[in-house]
Amino acid sequence: MAWMTCLSHWFDQDDWYEGLQRATMSQVRQVGLLAAGCQPWNKDVCAANGDRFAYCATLAIYIYQLDHHYNEFKLHAIMSEHKKTITAISWCPHNPDLFASSSTDNLVIIWNVAEQKVIAKLDNIKGAPACLGWCWNTGNAVAFVSQKGPLLIWTISGPDSGVSVHKDAHSFASDICIFRWHTQKKGKVAFGHTDGSISIFQPGSKNQKHILKPEPLEGTDEEDPVTALEWDPLSTDYLLVANLHHGIRLLDSESLHCITTFNFPSAAVSVQCLAWVPSAPGMFITGDSQVGVLRIWNVSRTTPIDNFKLKKTGFHCLHVVNSPPKKKFSVQSPDKNHYTSSTSEAIPPNMTQNQAFSLPPGHVVCCFLDGGVGLYDMGAKKWDFLRELGHVETIFDCKFKPNDPNLLATASFDGTIKVWDINTLTAVSTSPGNEGVIFALSWAPGDLNCIAGATSRNGAFIWDIQKGKMIQRFNEHGKNGIFYIAWSHKDSKRIATCSGDGFCIIWTIDGKVLHKYKHPAAVFGCDWSQNNKDMIATGCEDKNVRVFYVATSSNQPLKVFSGHTARVFHVKWSPLREGILCSGSDDSSVRIWDYTQDACINILNGHTAPVRGLMWNPEIPYLLLSGSWDYTIKVWDSRGGVCLDTVYDHGADVYGLSCHPSRPFTMASCSRDSTVRLWSLIPLITPLQINILADRSWEEIIGSTDNAIEKGTPPLLCGKASRDIKQEVEKLTCNPRVKKLRLFSECLSPPGGSDNLWNLVAVIQGQDDSLLPQDYCKGVMHLKHLVKFRTSKAQELTTIKMSKFGGGIGAPTKEKKLKEAAEIHLRLGQIQRYCELMVELGEWDKALSVAPGVSMKYWRKLMQRRADQLIQEDKDDVIPYCIAIGDVKKLVNFFVSRGQLKEALLVAQAACEGNIQTLHVSTPRRTSYSDDIYKEDFNELLHKVIHELAEWYFQDGRAVLAACCHLAVDDIELAMAYLIRGNELELAVSVGTVLGDPAAQATHYALQLLARKCMMIPMCFPSVAYSFPPCYTNRNLAADLLLMTPDNEVDLVKLCAFYPGCTEEINDLHKKCKLPPAEECIQLAETAHADGNVFETIKYYLLSQEPEKALPIGIDFVKGWMSNSNWTVDTVYPVLDLLSYIRTEKLLLHTCTEARNELLILCGYIGALLAISRHYQSIVPALYEYTSQLLKRRVVSVPLKIEHLSKELDAWRACTQSANQSPEDSPCTPPSDSQRMVYETLLKRLKEEPLKGITGPDYVTGSSLPSHSDIHISCLTGLKIQGPVYFLEDGKSAISLNDALMWAKVNPFSPLGTGIRLNPF
Repeated sequence: MAWMTCLSHWFDQDDWYEGLQRATMSQVRQVGLLAAGCQPWNKDVCAANGDRFAYCATLAIYIYQLDHHYNEFKLHAIMSEHKKTITAISWCPHNPDLFASSSTDNLVIIWNVAEQKVIAKLDNIKGAPACLGWCWNTGNAVAFVSQKGPLLIWTISGPDSGVSVHKDAHSFASDICIFRWHTQKKGKVAFGHTDGSISIFQPGSKNQKHILKPEPLEGTDEEDPVTALEWDPLSTDYLLVANLHHGIRLLDSESLHCITTFNFPSAAVSVQCLAWVPSAPGMFITGDSQVGVLRIWNVSRTTPIDNFKLKKTGFHCLHVVNSPPKKKFSVQSPDKNHYTSSTSEAIPPNMTQNQAFSLPPGHVVCCFLDGGVGLYDMGAKKWDFLRELGHVETIFDCKFKPNDPNLLATASFDGTIKVWDINTLTAVSTSPGNEGVIFALSWAPGDLNCIAGATSRNGAFIWDIQKGKMIQRFNEHGKNGIFYIAWSHKDSKRIATCSGDGFCIIWTIDGKVLHKYKHPAAVFGCDWSQNNKDMIATGCEDKNVRVFYVATSSNQPLKVFSGHTARVFHVKWSPLREGILCSGSDDSSVRIWDYTQDACINILNGHTAPVRGLMWNPEIPYLLLSGSWDYTIKVWDSRGGVCLDTVYDHGADVYGLSCHPSRPFTMASCSRDSTVRLWSLIPLITPLQINILADRSWEEIIGSTDNAIEKGTPPLLCGKASRDIKQEVEKLTCNPRVKKLRLFSECLSPPGGSDNLWNLVAVIQGQDDSLLPQDYCKGVMHLKHLVKFRTSKAQELTTIKMSKFGGGIGAPTKEKKLKEAAEIHLRLGQIQRYCELMVELGEWDKALSVAPGVSMKYWRKLMQRRADQLIQEDKDDVIPYCIAIGDVKKLVNFFVSRGQLKEALLVAQAACEGNIQTLHVSTPRRTSYSDDIYKEDFNELLHKVIHELAEWYFQDGRAVLAACCHLAVDDIELAMAYLIRGNELELAVSVGTVLGDPAAQATHYALQLLARKCMMIPMCFPSVAYSFPPCYTNRNLAADLLLMTPDNEVDLVKLCAFYPGCTEEINDLHKKCKLPPAEECIQLAETAHADGNVFETIKYYLLSQEPEKALPIGIDFVKGWMSNSNWTVDTVYPVLDLLSYIRTEKLLLHTCTEARNELLILCGYIGALLAISRHYQSIVPALYEYTSQLLKRRVVSVPLKIEHLSKELDAWRACTQSANQSPEDSPCTPPSDSQRMVYETLLKRLKEEPLKGITGPDYVTGSSLPSHSDIHISCLTGLKIQGPVYFLEDGKSAISLNDALMWAKVNPFSPLGTGIRLNPF
């Protein structure tokens, strides 16, 4: 494998271990992403090619890729390299992996989308490119043009590489809006101009500049910009043009005349975008710019074929995706004869004019003026994907709602505040807009549903979310920008604002000014003390921090703190330590100030650009986070000034950081990259979390702030949330541990399903339904509640009245709600209710088509009602209804009333002759199937659907929701397996402990993995001098976990064997684990060896002071077994697994070189077999290659040959590819007979996994989330790593965290072959 070359130096040497680091992963984990919306300023900001589409926000390009298995588009990558606004994007028509973008910093970039990297850059262009497009006549040239021209062509590679000017396309009389190359005629290009004219250039023909203006503008100076321009893909000459005010025309570029002018229903309609539909000749679509109406056209008609109102907001741009998605997964095979009948002779009816132009399946990328982005299926008339709205510019601030940790508000440069539900990652409210730039926001304290905002030019305001309007404005700062606003935490009537005018003003909420604190320069930040309601701090451009006391009439500061060397931007009081505050400055530092000592007590240096975001953790009193213009977030232990972790995932300046006191280890951040990201800080406090699981005393979990900040004290929780949990648990007399585990789990876990999971656990344990929370029905419900709650939802949708102010962002109309209700009723088998709702919606055909499912009597009655309505409306459509139900009298009277006597006569005669009869339906014979058989079939089908839904969640990096799916059908074992495979070990142990016996086996496995985690984790705050060595503390935690499992002796032996402490500490651990002292173990080992008990010999040698003696004995045992043809993994794995826990410093001794190499090789090979058994497909080739490389480069004597390993790998590939091939895949070569034999032999060596559902790949939370940070290539697969990254011990080599978890479960040693153990848990 090519990727192995980068690691080969590790395999060539025996002193590789010197200078190695511990393998690491980030302590701050991304768990959610609110993507930016599509920018509304430039035209070519969305594109599509094959199974990908893209749009761009201000600074980043969002790439969505089709997941063929689930037939949905998922966010695949965020590409960020531009430092200023992106102006255009374009996909290479010849290569779906190549992509071009341009920006106002006079830069053009060529990207490789598959590898997510820049492959070419062109900078210092004269003029910012306004439009960009790949040249259709060549695969390696991009054309771009500024508004004034000329057209420049950049040949990216080859002998003619460089930039050239188009020989004709220059010196335009009007600015350029847009240009398009012809897709067939080489070199032909058209330009649209702001004056409404078109310019056309083609080789070998006369060039035409500024022609074909809309007729009403000919001969005038009036302008009507060209908004869209597209060549007909089936013609060399036809060009479709849209002008802002004068609609759409089809032009002939050769004869220079207008072929067709298309008519809109209203003169007020204007079009910003259009696109041809490649799969439907002559068809094109347009998007209205005032309202989101998508119109379908055919060139043979001047009016639209169809119109779809998709959104209230107007279109900005659209693009047709060339290839429709593949068919969706189905749990039942479709009936091949579904559409045909062997006895049917019916001839299809003639189509109406509109039906003749019916649109074939096609998908449109739709971008709207409010930033919304969606993928619309025109054939099915539904959204495949819709992101209602998103910020399109820098997000300056984010804050959680004080009384709701699920609601997050964001303030943006785009002039809006948006409120998001972080569980669903959707917007629930948006402010009216048109406020200029909004720099900051502040929620009203308590349950007041209001937000205060600070703007660049419109002063400050209070927005009442419920009423949907501004209820107060503050204009005392005039036209000066207000940089920050802070609603008092303790007094809901006071608000502070600070401004560029040098004032910090304290207001009452009704607009009265209480104080005006004058500063010598602009004031950028302010913060109310959470411990003293009358104290407020400010940060000023004069580099100083000031503290004011608002309870007095004095306008002078109580304290002025100096020390920063540049302006102070933000200040934050500690919520837990009275008198402590921090400040962030343009000097790139964060300073910690002690008000009581009147001094700076620490300086945090590490950022390389101005500091903006600041956040104290509300539970750990010294944990501080900062965000900077250097694109990073840093986590600090503010006592010693140590940076605990650095997060690089944002693609631009980080402005806001926030967390909620009741969910203290979930953080939100916002940035100039227009995204909001959610992070879990839980890895920072892993020992604390395990203290809770191990049921340690409250003193080891919760403490006072004074105790917690003392040196030598392990981390303790000190905030309100943890104290409330303790208080609630201590009230209980019956089984308080269950409540303790649940409350702490809900507090510490990030959003995304943990609440849902615990609700299902409660249901399984028999909790009364009345105790379920209101939002239970919004998540994954237990099977027994599904019909009940969905019926209730349908009734709610039927009876709901639209409020005076509407229903919030993207709120569905009453019609949409009724349709949704009807669909629920239909799926619940409530056909009559479905029919009645369809009648209410006027969709009679749908109602009548299923009415016989209720009864023929009901169908006839419904037909009569429809006939009566049509007679009242005087429509001919009544005729078939009356004929079908045999109501001759009604039909005759209808014709007579209209004067159609001949028609009435004809019907009467037909009835006399018996041609019009009432429909009779015979009862079908009873089948031999019993109700039980049907129930069994349906139950099997239900479980298939649940399993598929769980897999969808799981592969999307949402293991907790996957587990919820299985709990919904009482499958506890599978639910636990999914939590473990998602590395939600602490949650698995908590839930498993509560569920008891049904989850016991999986709980014990999760405890074993957690114990492995404890063996190697560092304490979370390394700046502290602990009273006990961190490794000793962690081993004690690991021992506590293992002592909670049955049959734990071998696991405790592994723990003690691996512990590297002094003899006294080792013996203390042995005593805790009820094992003999190290001194006695030598004698026990020798006795066991004399008795021929290999396993006991190895065990006691490992526990002794000479563990290296176990190596040759164990390795010889394994080699002896593997020399036999009938050996199995079961016979050798227990010995190898035990040997792998030898202390690292002993394993790395030079005297153990040969034994070490043989151990690594054997563990690698057995690991490969275990990976095959567990279906860890992504790491099987790497394990085989790892083993082969060690065999090739190390001097060893093992019963393995490189040639044999190669044959096994080839056989595995051939047989698994053949077995896993789907019908859509291209056919692969079937395995040969010899490969089948090799694979069958290999399978015979494997064992069946004892735990249900544990096989299959691991996917941790955030696995599908892209990052802006540097792209990391996996040293195992050679592919770009998606999701969390795990760095190996050389500090450079990286693998995905998912692969690291799977590797560590089957082979404990690093892929670098160093003998260092992996611990990615």
